[in-house]
Amino acid sequence: MVDVSYYCPRCGAVAELDRDPYLADKSVTPFPLEGWMYVSPADDYESEAADGVKFVCGADAAEWSHPPESDADGEPGCGEPFYLNFVRYENGEEVSGQPESEYVQLAEGMAPSGPQGPNGPGFSR
Repeated sequence: MVDVSYYCPRCGAVAELDRDPYLADKSVTPFPLEGWMYVSPADDYESEAADGVKFVCGADAAEWSHPPESDADGEPGCGEPFYLNFVRYENGEEVSGQPESEYVQLAEGMAPSGPQGPNGPGFSR
């Protein structure tokens, strides 16, 4: 087992995992990769089913600290999720991984607001 450190991409807090050295890290991202299956640091992330680890900054079973160069006081972590992505293969080829699509629900009945154009006050034809 080896201790491996990961920085939160948002606030720089450091998470440390004690894990087998054979796992190949691909990246740490503030978003999940499409098609990757994530588990928490408390789960069996070394199983073949896990494609990565989902951290909640400062709140998970990992050891947390401030970055070495930080002057921050108090508990480390911003509380936001971030993702450790392991290298993954499909049909013998490494998968690159794309951010998951985010779906947005638009408000109904709302007209767009913005500039009214040349018909506003102070404009004469």
